[in-house]
Amino acid sequence: MIKLQIIGNLGKDCVVNTVNGKNVINFTVAHTEKYKDSQGNNQEKTTWVDCAYWTDKTGISPYLTKGKQVFAEGQPEVRTFTRQDGTAGASLSLRVREVQLLGGRGENAGTSAAASAPSAAVPSAADITEPVDDLPF
Repeated sequence: MIKLQIIGNLGKDCVVNTVNGKNVINFTVAHTEKYKDSQGNNQEKTTWVDCAYWTDKTGISPYLTKGKQVFAEGQPEVRTFTRQDGTAGASLSLRVREVQLLGGRGENAGTSAAASAPSAAVPSAADITEPVDDLPF
């Protein structure tokens, strides 16, 4: 099994669909790495990952909005395709097994105040009304 973990920001609000009677939450995560090239110039490289989270627990979907930082883990898939101009293309997708909200832009990310005070946009355990069926005991 191959496992991929990604931390990044959502590129747009998620979309909840029903396919053959099963719920899927689709969202896109952008991960940007900053580095210096061989001439010492600062560069950025952004990798976009299309995510599909097949779950009955869709209560997280209102919180998966553009700009939010998330952690997603699952099985990666590379999809190849041919563009209209005839050139080959590829995209990275992830069949999500776990997703966690980490925060978002403008939420004091990285400050000590953000670490000590709960964010209003991230739901607490009491806010989620769906049954928890994956207890470790």
